[in-house]
Amino acid sequence: MALDDRKLDVLRAIVEDYVATQEPVGSKSLVERHQLGVSPATVRNDMSVLEEEGYIRQPHTSAGRVPTDRGYRLFVDRLSTVKPLSPAERRAIERFLVGAVDLDDVVHRTVRLLAQITRQVAVVQYPSLARSTVRHLELVPISTTRLMVVMIANTGRVEQRQVELPAPLDETQVTTLRRLSNEKLCGSKLSDTPPLVQALIDEAPVELRAATVALSSVLLETLVERHEERVALAGTANLTRGGLLDFQGSLRPILEALEEEVILLKLIGEVEPITRVRIGDENEIDNLRATSIVSAGYGPGVTIVGGLGVLGPTRMDYPGTIATVRAVARYVGEMLAQN
Repeated sequence: MALDDRKLDVLRAIVEDYVATQEPVGSKSLVERHQLGVSPATVRNDMSVLEEEGYIRQPHTSAGRVPTDRGYRLFVDRLSTVKPLSPAERRAIERFLVGAVDLDDVVHRTVRLLAQITRQVAVVQYPSLARSTVRHLELVPISTTRLMVVMIANTGRVEQRQVELPAPLDETQVTTLRRLSNEKLCGSKLSDTPPLVQALIDEAPVELRAATVALSSVLLETLVERHEERVALAGTANLTRGGLLDFQGSLRPILEALEEEVILLKLIGEVEPITRVRIGDENEIDNLRATSIVSAGYGPGVTIVGGLGVLGPTRMDYPGTIATVRAVARYVGEMLAQN
C-alpha cells in the first residue's frame, strides 16, 4: 500500500524525534512538536496504519513507537533535501584536511574528521592500487648489485621493494634503466601493466637484459600481484553513545566484525561515485544487521580510487550523515587531484 503525504509526514516526524531523543515516540508528543495540521486521534490512526505496514513498531509496553528498518529505508528514499553543512563545518573540514603532509596523513585526518563530525564509527580505505596509475618509478642504488624500487601512484600512494641484480650496474646503466622503465609505464593503470613490463624486457638493451628481468619480476609483484588494500578506522567508542534499543542490546558482534579488515573493505571498498546507504538487514554481514552504513567513493576528478563511510545504529541522523560523507569524499578527491 502506497502511503499518502500525511502518513509520510508522520513517519518523518517519528524518525526525527526518535533519532533526537532515543525515546519511543507517542502521538501526543508528535502533535505537540510538529505542525502536522491534524488531531491526535488522526495521528494515532496514521500510526496504526504505519505499524500494520511494517514501518514502525512498539518496542515494549510503552505507548510509543520506533521506526523499523523498512521505515528508515522509506525515510531515506523520500529525503527531499540532505541537510547542508554549515559554513563553519565546511571551513573545519577544509582546514583539517589542508594541513595533511602525505597520503597517510590525509587518510588518518579524514577518518578522524568523519568520526568527530558524525559521532559514528568511520572507515576510510587507502587509495586502491588496482584503480591507480603509475606516476613515477624511482630506482635508488643501495649497492652495485641491489636497487630500491619506489613506485609512486597518481593518488600519492607509495610502494617500495628491493631488487637483487644478477650483476653489478654502474650509475649510467641505472639511469638508463630508470628512464626506460618510466617511459614504458608512467601514466598506465596498474592493472594494465603486465604486457608493458614484458615489452620492457623485450626492448631492453642486451647489456641490461638480465637486470631488466630481475627488475620486471619485482615490478609485476608490486604493480599487479600485491594489491594489499588497507583501511583506517576511528570512532569505535562512539558505538557506546546510543540508547538501549540500539544494536539489539549487544555490541560484541559489531566490535568483532570491525576487527576484520576484509569486512571493513567489503563495507566501503565496493565503491561507487554515489552515496550509498545500507540499513539494518540490507547489510550482507550478519554481525552488522543492527547497524546502518553510509558510504561513498572518492578520487581525483571522475576516477574513483577508494571508499569511505561511517557505521552506526539504524537510529542515525541520515540527512546530516549523508551530507558529511558526501562532502568529505569530495574534499579528499579534490586534494588528490591537486597533488
